[in-house]
Amino acid sequence: MKLEQSFEVHASIDEVWAALTDLERVAPCLPGASITGSDDDGTWHGEFKVKLGPTTASYRGTVRFEEMDVATHRAVMAAKGSDKRGQGGASATIVNQLVEVDGGTRVDAVTDYTITGRLASFGRGGMIQDISNKLLGDFSACLQAQLGTSAAVEAATGAPAEPASASATPLTPPAPAPPAAAAINGFELVLGVLRNRLADLLERLAKLLRT
Repeated sequence: MKLEQSFEVHASIDEVWAALTDLERVAPCLPGASITGSDDDGTWHGEFKVKLGPTTASYRGTVRFEEMDVATHRAVMAAKGSDKRGQGGASATIVNQLVEVDGGTRVDAVTDYTITGRLASFGRGGMIQDISNKLLGDFSACLQAQLGTSAAVEAATGAPAEPASASATPLTPPAPAPPAAAAINGFELVLGVLRNRLADLLERLAKLLRT
């Protein structure tokens, strides 16, 4: 199956590229995801947790960049994972293409994926598409928040923000290490998608009644 999605970030293409190719940096922007380690060959290991009622399903997998073209801002990732209990899994090839637009950068993402086991039930009726759109919205909002500070400095000064020198005295204490990723609530996510579908249906019905 294939998903084609896009989102925009109000930041320069180089800033967005640097963030999206730093998996440790952007993994916390995906609810339930975390990076747990890496290999010398560039393979990253991670986990994705989904809370389903009283139980939590944990998926362990790997992701690596198969292609990374800085000149064209195109990156290809291969990801695969499986349920820790052996109840299915997923594999995907993700192609991210960055494009400069007025006011920022557009990210066009094309994902070819295969899912098995418990995850496959979400593929019915276009549910995977809707859930992915919801997660992508959360991801892009988080990425925008990450890049917001440097983008604001650049807009105010006309020059990219530069890191403080090693000898400078910090004005604020260093931020604490981020907490372990909390499991995403699968039921709440599905209910949110269903509410959005119902709202769209009611809006279409209202338009039909007005005509």
